[in-house]
Amino acid sequence: MTTTPSPQVPPQAPRKTPRKAALASFLGSTLEYYDFFIYGTAAALVFPHLFFPSADPAIGLIGAFATFGVAYVARPVGGLVMGHFGDKLGRKRILLLTLGIMGLASLGIGFLPTYEQLGVWAPILLVAGRLAQGFSAGAESAGASTLTLEHSPEGSRGFFTSFVMTGYASGMVLATLVFIPVTSLPREAMMSWGWRIPFWLSIVVLAIAYWVRTHLDETPVFEEAQERRQVAPMPLKEVLRFQAPDVLRVAGMSIMSVMQTIFTVFGLAYATSGAGFDRASILTVNAVAIGLSMFAMPLAARLSDRIGRRPLLLTAAIGCSATIFLYFLALSSGNIGLVFLAAFLNMTVLYSGFNGVWPAFFAEQFAAPVRYSGMALGNQFGLVLAGFGPMIAGMLLAPGAWGWVPVAVFGTVCMLIAAGSAFWSRETAATPIGELGGPYLAGTARRRQAEAQQPALEHR
Repeated sequence: MTTTPSPQVPPQAPRKTPRKAALASFLGSTLEYYDFFIYGTAAALVFPHLFFPSADPAIGLIGAFATFGVAYVARPVGGLVMGHFGDKLGRKRILLLTLGIMGLASLGIGFLPTYEQLGVWAPILLVAGRLAQGFSAGAESAGASTLTLEHSPEGSRGFFTSFVMTGYASGMVLATLVFIPVTSLPREAMMSWGWRIPFWLSIVVLAIAYWVRTHLDETPVFEEAQERRQVAPMPLKEVLRFQAPDVLRVAGMSIMSVMQTIFTVFGLAYATSGAGFDRASILTVNAVAIGLSMFAMPLAARLSDRIGRRPLLLTAAIGCSATIFLYFLALSSGNIGLVFLAAFLNMTVLYSGFNGVWPAFFAEQFAAPVRYSGMALGNQFGLVLAGFGPMIAGMLLAPGAWGWVPVAVFGTVCMLIAAGSAFWSRETAATPIGELGGPYLAGTARRRQAEAQQPALEHR
């Protein structure tokens, strides 16, 4: 009796879960930027008095802003280390680790003794906590963008990946809403224990984000690369060998984030100390303007899926160059309505064209085996300048009613660098995901061909 062999069932292709990936990235970015914004707000309002006491208030403020920038020095290190392991071991594992580092570092800052209690060790410990935050953040945005992009369907990569930076807006709004009642406390209460509450509350966001990420699958792109043994042994070396110009262009575009740190950190300090606005009013304006960008960013990203990424990036860079002048003019006027209008144009409308598009665009510049490392390297080195943006702005600020002009010029120069980098980058919106990172794919194909020919040459 003969039996007919049963047909072989092909292995099931890895499943894409774009909505779950977008939610996981949204929550992770919410935690990252919540922690970054509460630190930036505290650096503008509290830390100069508690950790950098000085007879000259400007010196204390610059010292506090310097610790804000220190995190951006640690970000490239985190991007290099975690990007390497993210390309070798998988996106999900590394993102769980970075989430834990960020949450625990922020919680620790909330328990720090002040300069009066511990002396010089207080700012040293503050810097250590800030370095841990930066190390984590250096891997978070690149990893979340890579993970969401690789889970997204063709034609909608920009839309789903934009939720990485929608989390930025969510984190900023949460941070501001938490700080508004804190700043309303009596000064003694705010300086003694009130400022600590926002840092302690980060544990709530951490717990939710961690739970969601544990229930997320690894990306199909990475799993397929593992099965085909296409995982790069040294991703950093490979990306610099084949895609170094792309790393430089991503770094140049990332400088546009200077606009964000000038607006949210330096602008807050200038508005409350130089322009005479009360803290709650400016925090509310910032929260509403950036909160509305939660809707503008996905719309910008959806538009980029149809017309391309570069037009949105160029419009954002040029538009922000003009509206930063309007924002400081509005602050000088003392009219809170004008301040909100300028903030709406600068942050909600124009900057969203950058923030909603770059997570997909930066990741799309690189091939899958080096995507995490390449994006993290370029993005985080570009962000170093953004981290020190508030400190540079504080040093550029001149006396008098028009003293803010050098600060606005500094922001404009950064926007022009970002615009030039975007103009010279490859448009990727319509490129299939398997064909992204053309220089790497072409370079490795030539290398494989040369390796295949080598035995034949040796035999001769």
